[in-house]
Amino acid sequence: MIKIFNRKTKTYDIEKISGEKYLNWIYDTSVGVSLLEIFLKRKFFSHIYGKYCDSSYSSKKIPSFVKDFNINMDEYENSLDEFKSFNEFFIRKIKSKYRPIASEKNLLISPGDGRISVYENIDLNKIVQIKSFHYSMNELIMNDEIASLYKNGTCIILRLCPTDYHRFHFIDDGICDNTIKIDGKYYSVNPIALKKIPKLFCQNKREWSLFHTDNFGKVLYLEVGATCVGSIIQTYRPNKRVSKGDEKGYFKFGGSTVILFLEKDKVKIDRDIIEQTNLGYETKVLIGEKIGTKI
Repeated sequence: MIKIFNRKTKTYDIEKISGEKYLNWIYDTSVGVSLLEIFLKRKFFSHIYGKYCDSSYSSKKIPSFVKDFNINMDEYENSLDEFKSFNEFFIRKIKSKYRPIASEKNLLISPGDGRISVYENIDLNKIVQIKSFHYSMNELIMNDEIASLYKNGTCIILRLCPTDYHRFHFIDDGICDNTIKIDGKYYSVNPIALKKIPKLFCQNKREWSLFHTDNFGKVLYLEVGATCVGSIIQTYRPNKRVSKGDEKGYFKFGGSTVILFLEKDKVKIDRDIIEQTNLGYETKVLIGEKIGTKI
């Protein structure tokens, strides 16, 4: 059971997990772990499943998925019968009126819909994955020079579930560099897996880029793939100005993660998010929602 803090009600919601029984079997049984290491964590499996999700046959699972997870399709640009495949549904676009952007320049916003954890004053050699599990910044991006920019800075982890809106956005006006791609495995990023796989984010396929913002310094964007995520698609134009709230890219099918690193003394994260992170809980947020304030 995964509890998520609800900022509006000040209570905890229970996360309904897509494929929960499957995840528990894979990560908690010896047979499941063996299958994971031999087959499921590899690119081939996610590639094959991605092909299925691109096929017209996969569209048959959309209505039941929407019903099972109570997804409000009124918020999205297309109706159910317009999607020709499950991946088309998965990367659906949202109507902007349902995700207003906190436009004030001094406000830091969430880059997407999901569950957020934030760590301040980070140790570059001991960044928190989950309680008792850590990784180093250099292991994560394989660039010690860039990693050093974030000593004692802030790490923001946004976990996207398969049921979420799966596009991610820019948190400020600015210019984003080219994307650096790092090949890797395809472990799940659900807390069930995070509790079992050390340095998971450093093992999975990931992409990172340096975003030169107008108000928050140099922000490192990192997108992490996961089981059945066939692709991380970057839709922005490198080295061209973007505006706060503009789309940066999207994930194809699967749970995924966006991680942001901010330099020291650039932002003060909202107290409730920090408190919940310290208690071991993620906080539910939406794209454009305020999560912090410029220092």
